[in-house]
Amino acid sequence: MMGTDEYVLVDVTDVRVLSRYVTELTFDDGSVKVIDLEDWLTGPDFGWLLEDYPAFCEVAVDSESGTIRFSNGAEFSPAGLYLAAKAAVPA
Repeated sequence: MMGTDEYVLVDVTDVRVLSRYVTELTFDDGSVKVIDLEDWLTGPDFGWLLEDYPAFCEVAVDSESGTIRFSNGAEFSPAGLYLAAKAAVPA
């Protein structure tokens, strides 16, 4: 099991909104994970997305940075997403 203090080098290659703030992320190691980002949407960069769900749904992969990006340019760490997300299909 990977601890949060370990360094992970992964890129997000695909994102899909499944339901309210829950996204499915595909990573370049082939894993597909699910994460609820609602609690991550805080502060000036992300908090406004709680008031503008259609804008949240426009989340996209930025292939240059290897993570997801919102319309204002805000991004989450791909390693942070990888470590916090759960496998889409439990093993």
